[in-house]
Parts: sequence; structure tokens; C-alpha cells
Amino acid sequence: QVQLVESGGGLAQAGDSLRLSCVASGGTFSSYALGWFRQAPGKEREFVAAINWDSRHTFYADSVKGRFTISRDNAKNTLFLQMISLKPEDTAVYYCAADIGVVPSARAMARLDYWGQGTQVTVSS
Repeated sequence: QVQLVESGGGLAQAGDSLRLSCVASGGTFSSYALGWFRQAPGKEREFVAAINWDSRHTFYADSVKGRFTISRDNAKNTLFLQMISLKPEDTAVYYCAADIGVVPSARAMARLDYWGQGTQVTVSS
């Protein structure tokens, strides 16, 4: 069983930067593909970014390409999401997810094994 705990969210202004972290416990962290998702008020949860187990492959939603960077530190069991040039539309609860067999994506969202509890990011204009 893997537990995921996100942190790093908060209040930012448009153009600011934030870095989210997701610390995992239990399981073998390096075996899992990882991803970030977000859910804005009144909207469905959406895919943000994903990374495979050895960081060779990363994937991004079009809405965050060039502004967000996903990375991981397998030695520290930690997933990161560096966010720059934040926009008000980035306001959402951000969740990390892990799966041993599937790289997180919009299509795979319902099948992912583990989810964190989320961290709130609020961007004001």
C-alpha cells in the first residue's frame, strides 16, 4: 500500500511560481509511474503531467506545457511539480497519483492505483 502526501500549495499571484511536492511511503517508489492531476471548483479532475519510473519520459497537458515541469527523486521518494508563470486558471486542488503498471494520463485516471489527498493552489489576478 502506497501513501501519497502532497504539499507546497498556497496562494500566489499571477506570474508567480510554486513548487508542489508529493512524498510517498510504502511500496517501492521507483517502481511507480507518477502523475499530477488537478480539479477546479465545479469542474472535473484533469490531467496535468506525468513521469515514468526513471524520469526518461514526461508528459504534459497542453495547458501547462512550457510552464510546469514534473520531476522525481527516487532516492527521496518524492515527486515534484515546478509551476512558473501561474495563471488564475491554474487555481485548483492538485493531486498526485501513482501506478505500477500505467503511466498516468487523462484516459487512465480511473484506473490509477493510488492518490494523495490534494493540495490547494489559488492564483489571484
